[in-house]
Amino acid sequence: MDLQLSGKKALVTGSSAGIGYAIARTLAAEGARVVVNGRSTDTTQAAVASLRAELGADAPLLPFAVDLGDAQGCAALLTAHPDVDILVNNLGIFEPKPFEVIPDEDWLRFFEVNVMSGVRLSRHYLPRMKAADWGRIVFISSESGLCPPAEMVHYGMSKTAQLSIARGMAETTTGTSVTVNSVLPGPTRTEGVQAFFAKLAAEQGQSPEQFVQHFFESARPTSILKRLIDPAEVAAVVAFVCSPQAAAINGAAVRAEGGVVRCMG
Repeated sequence: MDLQLSGKKALVTGSSAGIGYAIARTLAAEGARVVVNGRSTDTTQAAVASLRAELGADAPLLPFAVDLGDAQGCAALLTAHPDVDILVNNLGIFEPKPFEVIPDEDWLRFFEVNVMSGVRLSRHYLPRMKAADWGRIVFISSESGLCPPAEMVHYGMSKTAQLSIARGMAETTTGTSVTVNSVLPGPTRTEGVQAFFAKLAAEQGQSPEQFVQHFFESARPTSILKRLIDPAEVAAVVAFVCSPQAAAINGAAVRAEGGVVRCMG
């Protein structure tokens, strides 16, 4: 299927690694010009070099290094790239921590990074997309937005907030060719997840493979997939949602979580 993304300009936040990197790669492979964003120049340039090694030296990639976890970082990016056709709000942090010991500072940090980065960028781009009568905004939420995890309640809060914001924004696009959606990955084989699992596996005297098996038996027993999702599998869903082919998908929470969420709604 031709996703008809050739010539579109896309911004993928937090795209120097993990799901964001996979999304940037997929959109660029479909012909979109992609702003690749990381917190540091080194990680951003390394990601672009890696993507060009995969896609070719002339891959349409636009590196922009800035920390979008505060208003100043978002403002700098918007000054450099005032218009895009596609915004993928992928930037996010996670950290398992018992609820009783999560301080105010962590709650505020998770909201600032995971929620407000997308709010600030969307607030700028959405009216421009409406004026152009075409655009795509996608929030990369999580199955944790529907099933908040006991081991990181503050993370689940931020992912649920994204779902509400995306749905509310979509309501403002009535009668236009602009869509706002969320995509909900499940446990995904990103660098961060692999490192975290490897640490826990070592602490418990298990191999990483044994730990993953135990994780799906105990922590995510409702998973149908019973394995970590490949970032490319999430990226394929996101690319379709960003495509003109997905014009009928608006205000949706599109699940790519391997069947962890058991409800049908």
